[in-house]
Amino acid sequence: MARSRKPVNPAAENALDRMKFEVASELGIAERVRQSGWNTMTSADCGRVGGHMVRRMIEQYESSLAGTSATTASTGTTTASTGTMTAKNDINS
Repeated sequence: MARSRKPVNPAAENALDRMKFEVASELGIAERVRQSGWNTMTSADCGRVGGHMVRRMIEQYESSLAGTSATTASTGTTTASTGTMTAKNDINS
């Protein structure tokens, strides 16, 4: 089956683009993206951005499962301290 470049939820496309640029800013490559566009970025840079986006989405999902917020209201930044499963909370141990 061929891969589709369409998002599963088209309504989320703008939010994902904002997150992608926010992560690029955190990694210090946002200015190059602004000047040259995503097509000229190296695969390593794009992979770094994608990896950070996935980590952030997982943190947000885990936080929603735990009933806490992964995003602080004042800054809009994601915190890594919420929603992380530890060995003492693991149902398999």
